[in-house]
Amino acid sequence: MTGGEVAALIAAVAFVVLVVVVAVAGMMIIPKMSKTLDKTNQAVDEATRMMSQTSQTIEILSKDVEVLMHQVEDLLVKSNDLLDDINEKAETIHPLFEAVGEVGESVSELNESGRNVASKVTAFSSNAAKATVISKFGKTILNTLNKK
Repeated sequence: MTGGEVAALIAAVAFVVLVVVVAVAGMMIIPKMSKTLDKTNQAVDEATRMMSQTSQTIEILSKDVEVLMHQVEDLLVKSNDLLDDINEKAETIHPLFEAVGEVGESVSELNESGRNVASKVTAFSSNAAKATVISKFGKTILNTLNKK
């Protein structure tokens, strides 16, 4: 064998060893890659299922929100109508409250006048009582003087 043939033989053997190593490594890696791909497929399937459920939930919520918005709008309209009605009625009865306030002031003034009259009557009756006592005393003195 010549030097070139020996070199070719060494290269061929090295190539066979390389192919065997790559094949063995491939056989070890391929099952792991297969498991990884299976898990990835499961994760993608689960994500797809969750996205589908999320989409259905969003669709249901969108319908519910639309119904709720209409109900809230109706409620706001009714509330505004009620407030308008209350404001109109408050304006209608406002003069009544003013009149009641004026009556209250008149009653207060009448009470004050009554107190003043009562205090004057009390003072007068006190003075009258004193005058009566003095008058009786005076009559007694006159009677006593006339008898002498």
